[in-house]
This record gives sequence, structure tokens and C-alpha cells, in this order.
Amino acid sequence: MSDVAAVPLLDLRRAPADEIQALQSVAARVIESGAFILGPEVEAFEKECADYIGAPFSLGVSSGTDALLLALMALEIGPGDEVVCPTFTFFASGGAVWRVGAKPVFVDSRPCCYNLDPASLDTVLGSRTRAIMPVHLFGQCADMTAVQAIAADRGIPVIEDAAQAIGARCAAGAAGAIGLMGCVSFYPTKNLSGFGDSGLITTGDPQLRTRLDSLRVHGWGPKYYHARVGGNFRMDALQAALLRLRLPRLDELAARRRANAAFYTEVLTGAGVAVVQPSVCRGEADGGTLDLDGKIGLPAQCASDHTYNQFVIRVPEHLDRDRFRAGLAERNIGTEIYYPLGLHQQECFASLGHRPGDFPVAESAAASCLALPIFPGLTGAELGYVAEAVIEIAQRA
Repeated sequence: MSDVAAVPLLDLRRAPADEIQALQSVAARVIESGAFILGPEVEAFEKECADYIGAPFSLGVSSGTDALLLALMALEIGPGDEVVCPTFTFFASGGAVWRVGAKPVFVDSRPCCYNLDPASLDTVLGSRTRAIMPVHLFGQCADMTAVQAIAADRGIPVIEDAAQAIGARCAAGAAGAIGLMGCVSFYPTKNLSGFGDSGLITTGDPQLRTRLDSLRVHGWGPKYYHARVGGNFRMDALQAALLRLRLPRLDELAARRRANAAFYTEVLTGAGVAVVQPSVCRGEADGGTLDLDGKIGLPAQCASDHTYNQFVIRVPEHLDRDRFRAGLAERNIGTEIYYPLGLHQQECFASLGHRPGDFPVAESAAASCLALPIFPGLTGAELGYVAEAVIEIAQRA
């Protein structure tokens, strides 16, 4: 009988004692420096992130959402333009497009991995399409080989929404270093976890990098002279300094997440009829089909190096996700629904005229997905407790 009483979805307090002491020392260093916005700490962090991701340039910004907004502004996307993005994603993807006055054009997902389905792009790309914004959802790269090929054929820039996926890789390269620009978030729940809002934007284009640098500081260049209108998208020096301390451990922590995911996959798959491991999506050769067959579906690898920002299962309809989740809550196991609605179902996008059934895979995922605890600080006993609870509830149904 396990002596585990509760398992949180995420516990940010589980940091090693030596890291806490080092973070406090770093914070003191920044306070003593008197340089609190941009400056040497941010410049050093930008260089270290560019080296880690494999992008020629990176710029620290105020949040992952602002990175998306800044990328769109740098391409001068606005009213009358369209930007293609998946409907099954966090709100910031479509919200940033709307904020610049452009129209978000939603596409469906692959059922195996929840990421954008490249096969759907040809039906929505047109003369007004100014960018494609694939999302590397839950820490797993979208099929960037297919997306890049389609975009290159039509001369459309690709903005990677890599908010959840720093450190992920696929055949096309590292998340954030494949498209024209990549956008990363350091929100506290992300794998590279900050201490508030902050983000990063990457690019390989030196002229674009100069424009982004200007736009993040109200469009100036030189100081107090404005050739364009930008915004206040600057990164705080304290965030950069604290993140610099954590960056070298990112791969180690991602390895723990993968080990936790492997444990879940092995135990839940081995439970028999109640749980099944879906087929691995291999890109264009596999259309991304997944038959849940009335069982719990685990996330597929999709031929990418998954970093498991979230570990998301799919609860089949006959189990009733709300009841399933309530059963885990009764056992004091934290879960979350990422995401209960596709963007096309959000009230603020009602004017786009979408109807139920327009994006069946995304709607199915929104109705069935449930995230389990996956963070690297979980103990073996806690992982076992979660897996046992999932199996018990599924087999009771």
C-alpha cells in the first residue's frame, strides 16, 4: 500500500537546496548591479540561449505571448492579412494574430500527437496568407519537415510557437531554430522555468534581428528616435540572470521528464485492455491515425524528441473525462485540461463563423485530453500512485 497522500500537477517549490542558494546569490548580484532591464545579464542569456537552441540570434522579451506579437509586428502583419495556426492550442497563438488586426485561420490537428496537421494547409493558404504559425504542443515538435516544404513552395514565412518546447528536436532541427522566427516562453510552468513572465524570440536573419531589437523598445533606433511604432517588450535582468543559472540543467531535467513519461507509458500500456499505446506518427508516411478503441490513449512520439512539458492522455467518451478527473481528485492527484475548447470555439472568435464539427480532431481532443503530473521532481512512489489510480479508475468503468 502506497504511503503517498497527494500528488500535485506541479510543485515549483521542489528545487534542490543548492539551487535555491545559488538563485538567491544571483538575485543579490543583480540588485547590487543596479541594471534591472536588458543590459549585460540579458545579453549573456541571449547568447547562451542562441547557442543552446542553435539559432544565430535570440532576443529576451517580456513573455512568450509578446514574442509571438513581436514576430508578427516585425513582418508588418496587420488588417487584411491572414495567419494560419492550429485551433487546438493555448490562446496566445490566435490571440496574438488578432491583436495585430490580422485574421487567424485555424486548421485541424493530427489525432496521434495533437499538433497541426500539415495536410490541412493546402485548403486554407491563399493570397492573404502572410505567415504559418505551427505550435510545438506540450513539448513535441510539429511536423516541421512538411510545414517548411509547403511554406517554402509558396514563399510564406514560418513563425514557430515553441513556447512549450525549448529543447525539443525533430528531423528538421531544434524547436525554435527551424522557421524564420521562433518564440519561447519561460512562464513558471515551462521546462525552463522562470520566476514570472519572460520569453525569447530567435531568428537567423540579421536584418530581422535588428528590427526586432528596435520593436521591443518602442521602435527606437537610436534612443528617443522612432522610425516605427513598437512596444515595451523588454526582458528584466533579474529574469535573465535566474534563467541563466537554470539553463545548463535543462537537458538533465528534460531527461527526468522523459523517464517519467516512459514509466507511465510502460505501466499503463502493460495494464491490458484498459490502456493502449497508440501508433507512432512518422510524418507524411503516416496520416496520423489513432484508434482509441474505447481505451485510454497515450501521447505518441511523432518521430520527435519530446520534452514533455505536459503528459496528456485522452480519456474515451464512455469513461466521461469529468468523472475520470474527479476520481483522480478524490485521490488528491492534480490534473489539468489542456485545452477544453479549440480556439474556433472561443466566444471572442465567434465572428469568424466556425461551427461545431469544422475541426473534428481538435474538438475530439478538447473533449478528451487530460494532463497528468510529469514534472521532474516527482518521486517514484508518486508516479506509481498516479499510474495505479489511472488504471483503477479505468478498469472500474
